[in-house]
Amino acid sequence: MPDASAQGIHRRQGQLEVAESSAPQDEAIKSDLHGQGDGKPPGWLKSALSLLSDQGFLIAIGIVIAIASQVQAPQAQRDLKRTTILYTGVSIVFLITGCTLDTRILIQNYSRWKVHLFVQIQCFLVCSAIAFGVVSATATNRHFMDPGLMVGMIFFSCVATTMSSNVVMTRQAHGDQALTVVQTTIGNFIGVFISPALVIMYTSTDAWYNDVLPSSTGRFQEIYARVLKQLGLSIYLALAVGQVIRYLAPKACKKVFMDWKLVKLNSISMITIIWQAYDQAFASHAFDSVPASNMIFVAFVCLALFLVYFVVAFLAAMLWLPKRDVVAVCYTVPAKGPAMGVPLSTTIFAGMDLALQSKSRYLS
Repeated sequence: MPDASAQGIHRRQGQLEVAESSAPQDEAIKSDLHGQGDGKPPGWLKSALSLLSDQGFLIAIGIVIAIASQVQAPQAQRDLKRTTILYTGVSIVFLITGCTLDTRILIQNYSRWKVHLFVQIQCFLVCSAIAFGVVSATATNRHFMDPGLMVGMIFFSCVATTMSSNVVMTRQAHGDQALTVVQTTIGNFIGVFISPALVIMYTSTDAWYNDVLPSSTGRFQEIYARVLKQLGLSIYLALAVGQVIRYLAPKACKKVFMDWKLVKLNSISMITIIWQAYDQAFASHAFDSVPASNMIFVAFVCLALFLVYFVVAFLAAMLWLPKRDVVAVCYTVPAKGPAMGVPLSTTIFAGMDLALQSKSRYLS
């Protein structure tokens, strides 16, 4: 009997030890599934929220494009909306950029002339030559592609890099934002003179797709006046004002834009600019007469061109630039901006209709 009772005591003690040792594991499993007992969210929820936060900009772009496809601004307010958003949205991006960038770093990047040549030659000459080759190959079949889309491919390859999305995306990718700002301002300034020459050179051929363009060309004074006006007010003036504010109140700039997270207004402004562009495209019914096969083809060609531009810029930059500069170059070279492309398209060729403008902007 004593032996039996002793065995029973040992058995109960073993069960208690097993239960105690398994308790932490059970608590860990419950913690992973339901969250910590101190109110913290579970691990899977943290990962999902982190993913949404990182990709929120792209998700928002998809949402505004979907909205623009279903509901457009009234016709009477369209010109006012376009002008207001293009000036205000870009100005906000560069005002905040000026308030958050160190002036000394900005000046240092302006003096890097080798990088400027490296980026701008790729952005204007290499990109336009590759795109013109693709358009020429596609034009061998007159019945395959819409001529407006082919002209749009030429336009978008000749214009300078986009002005505001590059700054936003470089910041999110932890690249050299100062270098991106410098390349953006330089590219858009010289683009006023280079882009019209390239566009006229490529569209002056006797190719059949150029027949959709108006015959009157050469209004260069109007081109320079309109584009320089937009650049001066929305980029250079805004950037200079931001730098002055930073010089006078650096602590306030850090508190407002970094601590209070108002730097995210950059992304909101960019999303608004994108919405405006697609709102006009859907309102003009520019793509109603375009076959679905053309749209699919253009989407894949634009993606292929972007990848080619990106790979060339990445491989060339990796040979001699640091990592943060490579990020800036890879955003600056492949991207093309509608903010300059559309004014150029409407002033180089007087009489261009809204549908053709929208096709050019869609490709940008």
